[in-house]
Amino acid sequence: MKQVIKCGHLFDVNSKQFRSNALIYIYKNIIEKIEFHEVPEEGYELLDLSNQYVLPGLIDCHVHLNMNGENNAFDTIASELQGDLTLKAYSYAMRDLMAGFTTLRDEGAVGYTDVALKNMINQGIVKGPRLFVSGRPLGTTGGHADSHFSPMITGEHSLGIIVDDPDACRKGVRENLKWGADQIKIMATGGVISFGDDPGAPEFTMEELSAICEEASRKGHITSAHTHGTEGIKMAIRAGVTSIEHGTMLDEEGLSLMLEKGTYLIPTLIAGYHIMLHGLEAGIPPFIVEKCADVVKTHTKSFSLAYHAGANIAFGTDTGTPFSYHGEQAEEFELMVQNGMTPVDALLSATKVASKLLRLNDKIGSIEPGKFADIIAVNHNPLENIRVLKDVSFVMKDGEVFKNEL
Repeated sequence: MKQVIKCGHLFDVNSKQFRSNALIYIYKNIIEKIEFHEVPEEGYELLDLSNQYVLPGLIDCHVHLNMNGENNAFDTIASELQGDLTLKAYSYAMRDLMAGFTTLRDEGAVGYTDVALKNMINQGIVKGPRLFVSGRPLGTTGGHADSHFSPMITGEHSLGIIVDDPDACRKGVRENLKWGADQIKIMATGGVISFGDDPGAPEFTMEELSAICEEASRKGHITSAHTHGTEGIKMAIRAGVTSIEHGTMLDEEGLSLMLEKGTYLIPTLIAGYHIMLHGLEAGIPPFIVEKCADVVKTHTKSFSLAYHAGANIAFGTDTGTPFSYHGEQAEEFELMVQNGMTPVDALLSATKVASKLLRLNDKIGSIEPGKFADIIAVNHNPLENIRVLKDVSFVMKDGEVFKNEL
């Protein structure tokens, strides 16, 4: 199929501005060329977005497709079949796609359900966004990826692969890659919505973290580390992790290390914000809400610190965690701007910067010849009001139109 999109305003990630009267020529799923005049060539199906602000497809670098904002998600996961969770993941991924997120990075799923969905999308059996997946996250005994069932309950029942020495860490990396993970997710500190752990405390030794990062890198894959606590952040960066997820208690020393090594930060501001806002009335245990409140106090400060220092910040939301619903994660843009980021940098975090993090910047993250035709549109200029990204009117992924509300 040959298509041409007539754009009223086309966002250029390199000049960081909108350009008027652009024509995007697409053959099958690839952008052929871009021209700047009003009359398209013949022989192409015309898609008229002349009243729209046209953007690259958005990238959310931190979602959980097995969950959708439940306040008891771990209970649900424990009682459902992997088939149930895969079908839910498909439904939630489609909600994200319809909201303009043409690429998602799943940051840890049960039983390789994220890999299964990615495979089905790539094979054309079902339609959906472009997926970059982690498989089962690596965690330690009693940590954020472990379960806390009665010791009488045996068998495989943890969200992640539990590893407690460097050799086990290497084996966990190899197991994930064997089954099709694109990257390795590490639960490097305690978490907020888990039981019996401390968000500020490291969960791995340096030897263990280094083994994970070295093994993944040796096989050509990136790594991401769930981190809240200051020491855990610095340990993960020193070990060579590609991205810090949350980075809640990042300090000046950690930031210096991050800048030195080029480590990315994925802030996920809405996750803690929503739990603190809605947790108690929804019945989340008070100690979890209290952990969250402590985390949120430092989160916006660390985000602002990293942004103003010039850190690599990629867009991610932790969508799926309590009260963070699939298809609604564009609220993260608003929180980023409220905490000091410019609208253009917020937009770049979900396009150009995110594509570099995933090492897919030769394929996605901008509207340029040779790249996949992942294209969205909104009714108004997001550089003037970032909130307009909550209402996407047009979605194309891989040259296929999924939404057109013009």
